[in-house]
Amino acid sequence: MDIEHHIKGIIGKIDPDSSRLEETPARVAKVYGESFSGYGVDISSVVSKFYDSGMDDLIILKNISFESHCEHHLVPIIGTASVGYVPQGKIVGASKLARIVDCFARRLQLQERMTMEIAQALESVLEVKGAAVYLEAEHFCISHRGVKKPESKFVTRYFSGILKSDPNLRREFLESVQKN
Repeated sequence: MDIEHHIKGIIGKIDPDSSRLEETPARVAKVYGESFSGYGVDISSVVSKFYDSGMDDLIILKNISFESHCEHHLVPIIGTASVGYVPQGKIVGASKLARIVDCFARRLQLQERMTMEIAQALESVLEVKGAAVYLEAEHFCISHRGVKKPESKFVTRYFSGILKSDPNLRREFLESVQKN
């Protein structure tokens, strides 16, 4: 059975007189198709073009907006990601970094896991000397239900390679991404 059929059943349980919502299941199925399009994506196909570079210093793309969904409640997680890496001979276009974030955000997620997955993708696809990821997000399961703390932001970060072992480089990354 498809998503549309199940959504129709859910709507029928919420609003038994749901005749005005006839087109809603198809709309929701389409939204889910977009929202969860990160499943089955091969990261190496997202990042297929590399550029040779003598660059050997920290590269950062910050404030990448993302939308994901909490795997526990199926409600939105909305935030920003900042990613950095120290290249080892090859670099990618900045838009590819944003695409990597989107790939993992478009799945049911835990923010902690998503943070690691982005860094591990950078490591494996780019073969970098080190990677860093910093996510800051509002979780609707905290801000709109349960404890209802709308101003709260959840922060996760992950470092690998030289960015984990070199405290000065790690500090440079954190200072860069935390500036407006």
